Amino acid sequence: MTASSTPPPPRSRNPQAHRSDRVGWLRAAVLGANDGIVSIAGLVVGVAASGADSAAILTSGIAGTVAGAMSMAAGEYVSVQSQADTERADIAVEQRELDDDPQSELQELARIYQQRGLTPELAGEVARQLSAHDALASHARDELGITDTLRARPVQAALTSAAAFVTGAVLPIAAVLLAPVGRIETVAIPATLIGLSISGALAAWTGGAPVLRGASRVAFWGALAMAAATAVGRLFDVQV
Repeated sequence: MTASSTPPPPRSRNPQAHRSDRVGWLRAAVLGANDGIVSIAGLVVGVAASGADSAAILTSGIAGTVAGAMSMAAGEYVSVQSQADTERADIAVEQRELDDDPQSELQELARIYQQRGLTPELAGEVARQLSAHDALASHARDELGITDTLRARPVQAALTSAAAFVTGAVLPIAAVLLAPVGRIETVAIPATLIGLSISGALAAWTGGAPVLRGASRVAFWGALAMAAATAVGRLFDVQV
């Protein structure tokens, strides 16, 4: 059989599913949902501990949800946009260096591959072929660590954070609406801990981490936050 008639290698029947492409939105979603649950639960529990009535507790929870969602969106956007600006600046510098001295940049890329274990000859050949295909993308990926999968996406992060915050805040708000008069704390605290455990477990499962560990660490910090809020509310014990 001639080389030209050699059949191509069979395609894998079990392609690997990697989770790195979820990093951007997963981080924002987990942070937003957990912050929504903990912040609003702490707020309503703290206000309830001060002796406020149900209407005041509900009002504070809704106001906190609106403010928190806007704050999460703004903070996430500014933070991720700063990262995106830095990435663009680094890529612009790399483009100028490629335009000014492409040979030195080619040698730099070859050295990177040598440091990763390739022989000098193979590293040089890999650098030449990748540079011929897309020199800027090769330097961005292998020199700067910037890839399309992991690049900063400010709008996506902001919208995800705000939506997740509101979704998380629904749990303590629902506890305020459904709890008997004078029993908001006793309903909101366990409901929040259950919600945090589920949120942490889902985040861990989506990211490929141990589920029990993810659930327990989120629930622990949520319990700590509500304990602090309850202590503050009882310290003041003022009708609002």
